[in-house]
Amino acid sequence: MSEPTFLFSLRNAGIHPDDDAETRLKKSLLIFATGLVCLGSMLWLFLYGQMGPQFSATPPFIFQLLLVSNLLLYFYSGNFSFFRYSQLALFLFAPFAVQWSIGNFITASGASLWGLLAPIGAVLFFGVRESLAWFIAYIFLTALSGFFDYFLADSVAATTPKVSIRTSVFFFALNFAAISSIVYLLLRYAVQEKANAQASLEETHRLLQIEQDRSERLLLNILPGPVAERLKHDNQTIADGFADVTVMFVDIVNFTKIAEGLTPQQVFSMLNRIFSSFDELAEQYGMEKIKTIGDAYMVAGGLNNEETNYTKSIAELAIAMRDLLHRDFSVNEMHLDVRIGIGTGPVVAGVVGKKKFIYDLWGDTVNLASRITSEGVPGMIQVDEMTHRRLAEHFAFLEPQTIYLKGKGNTLVYRLLGERERH
Repeated sequence: MSEPTFLFSLRNAGIHPDDDAETRLKKSLLIFATGLVCLGSMLWLFLYGQMGPQFSATPPFIFQLLLVSNLLLYFYSGNFSFFRYSQLALFLFAPFAVQWSIGNFITASGASLWGLLAPIGAVLFFGVRESLAWFIAYIFLTALSGFFDYFLADSVAATTPKVSIRTSVFFFALNFAAISSIVYLLLRYAVQEKANAQASLEETHRLLQIEQDRSERLLLNILPGPVAERLKHDNQTIADGFADVTVMFVDIVNFTKIAEGLTPQQVFSMLNRIFSSFDELAEQYGMEKIKTIGDAYMVAGGLNNEETNYTKSIAELAIAMRDLLHRDFSVNEMHLDVRIGIGTGPVVAGVVGKKKFIYDLWGDTVNLASRITSEGVPGMIQVDEMTHRRLAEHFAFLEPQTIYLKGKGNTLVYRLLGERERH
């Protein structure tokens, strides 16, 4: 249990919470590369000792100490930029220094191959563009070593202890295998971490999409669809004039008196059952719920929809709401009754406010429908003259009545009985 915890802590050492995903990957990759090089160097020293060294093991040992010391300095200072440059410089120059201390490319069994980790690491830790300078430096040092090995081969051979072919071949194989393994593991680690980051990003995107869908559903529960789309893409005030809209109010009779004997939970439960049923009916008939005002329910037709005969649909909705309360006492446990008023004419519609906003209607048509409702008779549906003219062909009405409305004076209203029988 302690080893995975230690490795996890080592891998995430030096990573700050505000680091982006790319920086986190580069930091963990460089620490991982340092660990691999240290491990390979330890193996090289061990096997070198077992083979009976004829050269000093001090240079590769110093190389390993420098790598670890630089890593500890990074953990202490947190300066990733310096750590990145200095560690790659060690990857690049130290193998050539070790090779030159041993002799030439053959006697050192190609120890300079380890310098290839610098340009490869630069691709991973800096980027493709920045890695070019490191690659040129590696090629230059390789060419320089080849130049001296070629022209000074005889003099160096005379002063360098002889290395057996077996030892030389063994360490050539070891160096090739070690470098190939480290390069493979680094690339594999980088690809795996990027795949994990991509999976995490996709999961985050999926969760954000779920939240966005939930937010859009919530917005559509508050605003009509076209208005919600405009609000998402336009910061300007939304206010529209409609020349012809049918507005309906449904008012629960004696609600205040009935609610006095109920707990707040009972009042809420009663209203929620009734208004939720009204919501379902409004959606079924294609009408737009505007809002609830205490114990009143407001709905309109002719707003942002393709319904042509919306006045007729509003009347059918009114009958459905009234009949629902008369027959379904699982919804209407208290046997409540309603007054319903319908008016048709021009309105102004828009979104009010910036916080806790609502879509609302204003105008004489709204006032008329509201006052027809409040002056109505329980269980009856009252409509204004304009609405009656549109519905007279399809619905039966009682004789018109003149009632006095505040701010309107004497007003002609019609009481809707139901749909006419079709012959």
